[in-house]
Amino acid sequence: MSAPEAFCNTTDSVILGQVLNNYDQETNDFYRWTVEYSQNEIAELIKNRSGIDFGTILALEPVERGTSGRLIRMRIVGSKKTLVIGKELEIRRTLSTSHLFSSAFVVEAGEAGADGAPVSFTLRGAGWGHGVGLCQIGAAVMGAKGYPYTDILSHYFPGADLTTLY
Repeated sequence: MSAPEAFCNTTDSVILGQVLNNYDQETNDFYRWTVEYSQNEIAELIKNRSGIDFGTILALEPVERGTSGRLIRMRIVGSKKTLVIGKELEIRRTLSTSHLFSSAFVVEAGEAGADGAPVSFTLRGAGWGHGVGLCQIGAAVMGAKGYPYTDILSHYFPGADLTTLY
């Protein structure tokens, strides 16, 4: 049995331009992504995005994940304050100047600095969206290649029935 054709990892700038007109055009791979922050960057980002001064960020800890693996609640541990945030959109907005591609990520703390706090944090994530199973980029690529919507939906939701309800 061969693997199904994959459409999500396109580098076609025309298609990406249609789908990602408000996002960084140089980013072609949304299947797996990495975001790196220095201690100063993450502390300032979280302060600006949440309105709370956590001080030095000591840890970003998952508290709860959904069945898809996406973070639902996350604990921010700082030298001045510790707080659990969530749901997924709040997490995505707090850890990015716009919002992370998805809340399906893990956090890797960098080496400890002289003060014992991590000098950096790396977020390693998967996907772009809400995790319902339809890759927006892949669907756009299929549409650009002439696939009808019925084939696109069947590709992402095999076994589902399309029914007219009106």
